[in-house]
Amino acid sequence: MTEKAIASDSRNKIRVAGFLAALIALFCDQFSKYYVAHPLHLPERIEIQILPIFQLKWVLNYGISMGFLTAGSDVGRWLLVALTAAIALAVVILILREKHFSSAMALGLVLGGAIGNITDRIRSGAVVDFLDLHFGNWHPFLVFNVADAAISCGVVFLILRSLWSKNEDDNKAA
Repeated sequence: MTEKAIASDSRNKIRVAGFLAALIALFCDQFSKYYVAHPLHLPERIEIQILPIFQLKWVLNYGISMGFLTAGSDVGRWLLVALTAAIALAVVILILREKHFSSAMALGLVLGGAIGNITDRIRSGAVVDFLDLHFGNWHPFLVFNVADAAISCGVVFLILRSLWSKNEDDNKAA
């Protein structure tokens, strides 16, 4: 096998890993939303206390991150779908270009989470949030879902990887 063929095979494995991470994140997100909505009947129950610091709480989010850009109409809803789909498409392009396995996996988490939330918005006009982590009356996070967690973890990992690779580059230059 030539060096070029080996590099191509390696890039294909990186891409597959990124898209597999996206599929896993999407599946976990959609399954968890189905589970809380149907077997647990969370829409009717509204809240289920799990631990003193954690509960399941049914919230429909008509906006994007932290309720910003709330869609008050069908036009707004479809504009949010288009915006988030454009971001998802950009992430697909980044995965296709990515050379590092770990970054492709992180991008896959972002992609899977984005598609999960887009799916909700297309299906019902709002994103289903249900995870509520709190400490007494202090809520360090808004109610979120698995897709939000996947996106956040993916972005944090990309930032850390970027800082780490910058430090490696600085050490090589010294």
